[in-house]
Amino acid sequence: MSKPVLIIVHQEHSSPGRVGQVLAKLGYPLDIRRPRFGDPLPETMDDHAGAVIFGGPQSANDTDDFLKGETDFIGVPLREKKPFLGVCLGAQMMARHLGARVWPHPQGHAEVGYYPIRATEAGLSVCPEWPDYVYQWHREGFDLPAGGELLAEGDGAFSVQAFRYGTGYAIQFHPEVTHAMMYRWLVRGAHRMTLPGAKQRAEHIADRAVHDLASRQWLAAFIDHWIGRKPANQRRKRLPEGRLPRGARGKAAPINDP
Repeated sequence: MSKPVLIIVHQEHSSPGRVGQVLAKLGYPLDIRRPRFGDPLPETMDDHAGAVIFGGPQSANDTDDFLKGETDFIGVPLREKKPFLGVCLGAQMMARHLGARVWPHPQGHAEVGYYPIRATEAGLSVCPEWPDYVYQWHREGFDLPAGGELLAEGDGAFSVQAFRYGTGYAIQFHPEVTHAMMYRWLVRGAHRMTLPGAKQRAEHIADRAVHDLASRQWLAAFIDHWIGRKPANQRRKRLPEGRLPRGARGKAAPINDP
């Protein structure tokens, strides 16, 4: 049996979503911990195949002890050359751990909804196909750390969207969000849609129908590469946006989203 992947989340009922689903399908157990509620973090990665820190309502600039502990912990997988992934808040923690600035937009702009990104040459070497639009839910961004390799950039308020540093990866967007998670966020985080630049509820729903397939296919290819199972160029290419898999025309494609 594979070693478990350490999953770090920040709210009582937070879920690793599709990242957890992909890892489970690949045979990796999930060791879910919530340091905010007292769960300890390991001193080494000897018992884990990798680690993921997910998002949350906090800021990487907050002074809570659990946030400082998580930020410091990122040095463990990086030093031991184990796969690490930071998602949104986790990405901002990684940038901060590496000495980069984490900042709110000076005009208060937020990215809440689907926004375009563009992969760099380095990003295409990781995955040859990236989604054109990704799901975002943040109002802070970060600079590219010294020694970091830019993988994807945005044209809007926050230009650094993904980077790599050694065996660590940081992504500002949320490929883990399932259909059910998106609807929960739209209800519980409705106030975020009043921020400058945020998309409205109907736009989230309409854009997901167009862009979600590409995001799902990218995530499967990326996790295979990240965990070290397969080079990215061995993954099948994604379908054009909106196209159903072969044999699925005329009926709804199966949905495995809780």
